[in-house]
Amino acid sequence: MSSTKHLLYGLQVQGLFSDLDVHFATLMGKLSKDESQALLLAAALVSHVSSMGHVCLSLAEWSDQLVGDAEMGDALRLPSLDKWREQLLQYQVVGQPGERTPLILDHADRLYLHRYWAYEQQLAIGLLELSQAEMITPDLSRLQPMLTQLFPVEEGGVTNWQKIAAAVSVIKRLTVISGGPGTGKTSTVVRILALLLQQAGDDPLSIALAAPTGKAAARLQTSIQQAINQLSLDASLIEKIPDQAMTLHRLMGSRRDSILFRHSAENPLSCDLLIIDEASMVDVALMAKVIAALPAQGRLILLGDRHQLASVEAGAVLGDICSEGRGFSEPFRVQLGCVVGEAISDITPSQGVLSDSIVELTHSYRFDQNSGIGQLAGAVNRGDSVAALSLLEDARFTDIHLLKRADDPVAVALLHYTDYLNRVKQGAPIEAIFEAYEKFRVLCVLRLGEQGVSGLNEAIYEGLVAAHLIPRGDPWYPGRPLLITHNDHNLKLYNGDIGILLQDQSGQKSVYFQTPDGYRTVSPSRLPRHETAFALTVHKSQGSEFESVLFILPANDNPLLSRELIYTGLTRSRTQLMLCDQAGVLTTALNQRIKRTSGLKDLLWQGSH
Repeated sequence: MSSTKHLLYGLQVQGLFSDLDVHFATLMGKLSKDESQALLLAAALVSHVSSMGHVCLSLAEWSDQLVGDAEMGDALRLPSLDKWREQLLQYQVVGQPGERTPLILDHADRLYLHRYWAYEQQLAIGLLELSQAEMITPDLSRLQPMLTQLFPVEEGGVTNWQKIAAAVSVIKRLTVISGGPGTGKTSTVVRILALLLQQAGDDPLSIALAAPTGKAAARLQTSIQQAINQLSLDASLIEKIPDQAMTLHRLMGSRRDSILFRHSAENPLSCDLLIIDEASMVDVALMAKVIAALPAQGRLILLGDRHQLASVEAGAVLGDICSEGRGFSEPFRVQLGCVVGEAISDITPSQGVLSDSIVELTHSYRFDQNSGIGQLAGAVNRGDSVAALSLLEDARFTDIHLLKRADDPVAVALLHYTDYLNRVKQGAPIEAIFEAYEKFRVLCVLRLGEQGVSGLNEAIYEGLVAAHLIPRGDPWYPGRPLLITHNDHNLKLYNGDIGILLQDQSGQKSVYFQTPDGYRTVSPSRLPRHETAFALTVHKSQGSEFESVLFILPANDNPLLSRELIYTGLTRSRTQLMLCDQAGVLTTALNQRIKRTSGLKDLLWQGSH
């Protein structure tokens, strides 16, 4: 075994590299017929960072760094940036953009797995083409009265950004609407659909509604149905507004044991308009494939919250798209003013082509100035830990509560889970059981440990057994909530889906899953990998909202703690947030930001000025 391979295996023992990282690096050495440290470590690192959510490896960030722990036996200082770049370009497995090599090193010293470089390029080209597509001239005689009817003038002459978002959506093929909880993204989209259907007249307009997960799709569907019921429009127009949503994987046509979908550039989606909710959860690979599958004249509307956690897989697509989108170009601002019938002045002019497609909703209709959750979310986004702690200790805000050191978070969880388990014991309808279960959730940062998913689920289970709400010894007890952790395309169950195990009058046990079309059952024996879901990680809770949330922070500082994670966790709550920070790590978390290494931001913005 070469000294470099020995070093790789030593770093694997230390936990820095996985089996996949080492095998990939070894393969690159074989293909290049060279097992130098510069190549093998770069290959292992690019595989490693890809698994951590980065699209590429920044040589500048890693150069001159010490990798490994000398006290554990293996450590190495990486080359300087200039030397490392020069060495890597000598190997036949490393190429420059556009070359057909397993690894791509770009002009900004970013090293990619070829497929991620290709996804990023494809996505950037697709987004820019959509944003620069010839703008559509609406029928103002029909559009302006409808805009006024759907979006009444705001008090004090304040710009109604929902109305602006609607106007952008009518004109542009790409619209990105970002906003926090309660800013009206879904209700705005329903009104956009009414506008587009009105503009289409008698021409058919095929519309698809999608979200990354089954849970998010079900919530999108429910929100749209509620928003439709609030419209005061002609019944014939309202009937045309779609209210059925699906997962992106179902929309694209998942193939068993394949990363490819049935729909692609060669077999486009059959829709004139695609609306994707919870876009922050969509990774670079999936978003690239979706945009490639749009039909030639198709429109795309992305909804999401740019402040939320990025996707579990590689990339931070929504964050990169919205990273510099502040205001419109002057020509587009003038055109928008003509469309909405009023001057749009309170914006900062932008030169980026993509910025004309981006609207940020900032007014929350759910959280006003008296809302502790809303105020806390703002402080967290600013990274203001002093203000955040002050708000949590302010008795005026009854919707947020900081648990004291003497408080038992498990006891709080037991109190809130009692209602839904009593409904299970009483044989209540499945709708009533899910309604009660979805009112409350325990969220945490970690998977393992006493403050993680594993420890909390076990502690809650023991407490519920002691309270005689569930039986001991039977892993398939009625009322057990189950989180799917592995995709199963045959069963149409995906990572993040949640079901509840119930028993019918004959004693037959089934797991019920809530879908946009109702409830479906799956035999427990057929379930893919899963775990109990009294407690979830914040990542797994994305796309969901609950009336009350118990958010438990770990006992020690952890690399997973970040401002984005805290924001995402606390905004899962609609009416009550209970925060358990017995170790005082909140301040540390707010000082840490998630940075996903990619070149998408540069491709979208540096090249579009």
